[in-house]
Amino acid sequence: MRIASVGHGVFAATLIGLGILGLVKGGFVAIWQPVPKGFPAREALAWLCTLVSLACGIGLFWRRTASAAARLLFVYLLVWSLVFKARFILLAPLVEGTYQSCGENAVLVAGAWVLYAWFASDGDRKRLRLGSGDSGVRGARVLYALALIAFGLSHFAYLELTAPLVPAWLPWHVGWAYGTGAAYLAAGLAIVLNVSARLAAVLSTVQMGGFTLLVWVPMMMAGTATASQMGEFVVSWALTAAAWVVADSYRGVPWLAAGKRQAMIHAPEGGEAG
Repeated sequence: MRIASVGHGVFAATLIGLGILGLVKGGFVAIWQPVPKGFPAREALAWLCTLVSLACGIGLFWRRTASAAARLLFVYLLVWSLVFKARFILLAPLVEGTYQSCGENAVLVAGAWVLYAWFASDGDRKRLRLGSGDSGVRGARVLYALALIAFGLSHFAYLELTAPLVPAWLPWHVGWAYGTGAAYLAAGLAIVLNVSARLAAVLSTVQMGGFTLLVWVPMMMAGTATASQMGEFVVSWALTAAAWVVADSYRGVPWLAAGKRQAMIHAPEGGEAG
């Protein structure tokens, strides 16, 4: 097996889980929504998404297939984002929710991009130098940072929707909504400016994971979650797993480093991941 980091293992396992969920559900899992009802071959596309999730998740665990799986996942998620997400920005450029929606896919793309940069074959590194190796990881980090900024802005733009999600046992719901929004903004800027970027990446991942555990998991366990909320749980966990991969790309970097070239972890058996 080929596991470059804990985040890599969690993300791969999550993809397998999404694939299994797609098989059971027989349709689009939440991360692949929305797809217009009248989209050509919509049902076939749903099965394709399921197969890609399963194949890439399994492939990422094995040394001989990790490179191909990471490449397929990265390209598929990137194309999906451009076709089904980016168009909403063109249609409604002043609606913040469109950027948050794109941001969700951007986190998934960033996680896949890091894995592709780590596992890229020699041929890929020669043909796509900007997409693999150090350049690829840097690009993935910036994309992730832009997604965090979109998340932060959405907390302020949709305060009336965010505050009620804060667990009832916590005081100052509005304060938590503002605080977590500000934390996303700060983390995104820190990564873009390369100031304490490792700390920002790790804390933003913890925040996503904490939101998943404190908001969606209790609903699931209580059996009160609606279909929409169950979908939100799936998306939230998938984003946490992908963010974990990005955070792992900073392993070996000082927590409070500023303006230094960021190191990357190495692939198994001592070969460089990028």
